[in-house]
Amino acid sequence: MASELGEGYDNFLRELKERIRTAQVRAALAVNRELVLLYWQIGREILTRQQQQGWGTKIIARLATDLRSAFPDLKGFSSRNLKYMRKFAETYPDEQIVQQLAAQIPWFHNCVLLDKVKDSTEREWYLHKTIEQGWSRNVLVHQIESQLYHRQGKAITNFEQTLPPVQSDLAQQILKDPYNFDFLSLAEEAQERELEKALLEHIRDFLLELGVGFAFVGSQYHLEVGGEDFYLDLLFYHLRLRCFVVIDLKVGEFKPEFSGKMNFYVSAVDDLLRHPLDQPSIGLILCKTQNQTIVEYALRDLNKPIGVSTYQLRQALPEHLQGSLPTIEQLEAELETLSLEISEEE
Repeated sequence: MASELGEGYDNFLRELKERIRTAQVRAALAVNRELVLLYWQIGREILTRQQQQGWGTKIIARLATDLRSAFPDLKGFSSRNLKYMRKFAETYPDEQIVQQLAAQIPWFHNCVLLDKVKDSTEREWYLHKTIEQGWSRNVLVHQIESQLYHRQGKAITNFEQTLPPVQSDLAQQILKDPYNFDFLSLAEEAQERELEKALLEHIRDFLLELGVGFAFVGSQYHLEVGGEDFYLDLLFYHLRLRCFVVIDLKVGEFKPEFSGKMNFYVSAVDDLLRHPLDQPSIGLILCKTQNQTIVEYALRDLNKPIGVSTYQLRQALPEHLQGSLPTIEQLEAELETLSLEISEEE
């Protein structure tokens, strides 16, 4: 039927579907916002009554029983969740902050932040990042546990001298130090090609660690310069920076000559691959270790934007411990059981 009506109908249907999906997303966000605000209001009332009327902690269990009896079809009124509501209101005494930030992310994202982030500035940073990048709860947990807040923007770079101010600030914030490659299992003596191969085999985890905006272009990417062949370890394009990002992997300590080689690579990418509308390409040297003073000297007089960061691999366990730890399958089964128990409690 659609084909008989022609291309005009297909476009019309596509536009309607997109409009419906957009409306569904807006409705879901509105529902979430009202739910989070309701939970904050309940938590505030519990706090107020406990302070003014001297109610003890037992009131939580009594309230959970009465609310579930009054609203048997609604989840979320378990004792555990009511305690989160009280903690939520205690953590955010200003309703305006709740409306502007906390209510923009799902309730259980807020519970994760209450559990895992004690510093208010750090918590607000994760709130902003979750809203900005649309992190799932699992991704949020991963970013907190990998201490992203303390690693973001910590790479040593020469961006201030080689990039316009706006591009420099954004590029600086996108790079981290150290990068966390705990999803890899490599021996200490692993070679660069082994590290590269392992990262490609775990490309999804690698992209998650790099951050939102990195698009993979290729590995051992071939460039011909002056009739000779050169190969870039990893080449990415960053959608927000609108530029190519060249990554050179080193399994040892940073050496000054690495920066000269990267300067050459970035120059070649700018000439051979960069579109006229692209921003200047950026180089990132990833090393096992670095001496900050040596890195700063090596980057000081280069004319191409380059950053240097370290990476961390998962530490190998002693042999006598390896057999005593649960397998991935056992951990997944435990997590599934725990999830079911929490759902039943709610």
